[in-house]
Amino acid sequence: MLHYEYSFFRIAKDNTIASSAQKYKQLRLHALSVAPTSFSSTCEIESALPDTEWVNRLAANGRETFVCAARPTESHSSSEKQSIWVGQLTLRGPQSPQVFLLPAESGQKNPTEEGGEELWQMLSLFTRPDHRGQGLGKRLCQEALNYLASYKESPRKVWVRLMVKPENRATVGLYRGLGFAEAGKCTLAEAMVANGDRDLLPNDISGEKYSSRTGLIMMLEVCRS
Repeated sequence: MLHYEYSFFRIAKDNTIASSAQKYKQLRLHALSVAPTSFSSTCEIESALPDTEWVNRLAANGRETFVCAARPTESHSSSEKQSIWVGQLTLRGPQSPQVFLLPAESGQKNPTEEGGEELWQMLSLFTRPDHRGQGLGKRLCQEALNYLASYKESPRKVWVRLMVKPENRATVGLYRGLGFAEAGKCTLAEAMVANGDRDLLPNDISGEKYSSRTGLIMMLEVCRS
């Protein structure tokens, strides 16, 4: 049985991005295949995307992607020594208050221009099943939150929002352990828009699937020192 050491990092937007995009693509398609109900997109849709689209995702302004990589601590061949990507997480932002707003019936506390908070959406947390149970998801989230706390000095307050299915109790518990608190309820349509998947919505979103307010909104306030 192999043992691994893990590293956590933000994907750099430099001349290594094409190579990073291939690793990200493999992990993302694996996530969509083993946890299809956790994402608004599908493996069928994303496996058809050209390589340029995967590069564009990682290079896009207002989007930061974080990865957990695993490297065997003992190996017998050069191929076994190579690290593999086993976890991922994305941040979207900073967002304007207008983009961050939700209807009053959501129960979410909405930002204002006067408040001056920096606004981010956290999404797409995934860890490969064969590497779960070791706290990697929590450490991946901490890497992203540390980035938000330190990549610049102001504004002092940063709001981080995520949307999750309440029946995913383990995931909800992970977020609570990081300090996230329940902040309201969202519809599937609102979650897809917040996560950047507006183009995947059908023309008619009036049905219960997209309009029922069953998703859990959780928020965390990060204070920069």
